[in-house]
Amino acid sequence: MTHSHRTTATHGNAGGPPGRRAATGRYALLPLRVFLGVTFVYAGLDKITDDRFMAASGTGSIGDLMRAVRDSSAVPWLVDLALKNPEGFGYGIALGELAVGIGTLAGLLARLAALGGALISLSLWLTVSWQSDPYYYGNDLAYLMAWLPLVLAGAPLLSLDAALAARRRRAR
Repeated sequence: MTHSHRTTATHGNAGGPPGRRAATGRYALLPLRVFLGVTFVYAGLDKITDDRFMAASGTGSIGDLMRAVRDSSAVPWLVDLALKNPEGFGYGIALGELAVGIGTLAGLLARLAALGGALISLSLWLTVSWQSDPYYYGNDLAYLMAWLPLVLAGAPLLSLDAALAARRRRAR
């Protein structure tokens, strides 16, 4: 028996006791969930409380931002849609970010919240960050990729979804 066989045979899982690895794995998405949830709540509150941002025009406004990215956007029709009512679009994005962030932090409808976060990030990548060169300088693409594990896995631990699922199981 070689050393590697003895180690595996004697200790089982080389990364530690099998139960510990499984328990640790269940919490693997929790830091990502907290980061994205807090970030999206902050982004939504930051927009809603910034009168300058929520204006149709002027320095730092959503309207000026949309006009600045329109020609370099991958989806100029989406920017044109936003420009029909920049304030409404700004409030829509801000409220969407708040709903996504709160849902993600609470773990309530977690997959739906993550899908909302992914769609917001996708729309921002295709509009605001599209002109970033090289592409990885655009942070919205990284946010889009960060949401995908939560779309797939949801929030199975420390979440309202998990509590509701446990309650349904007990009621059967």
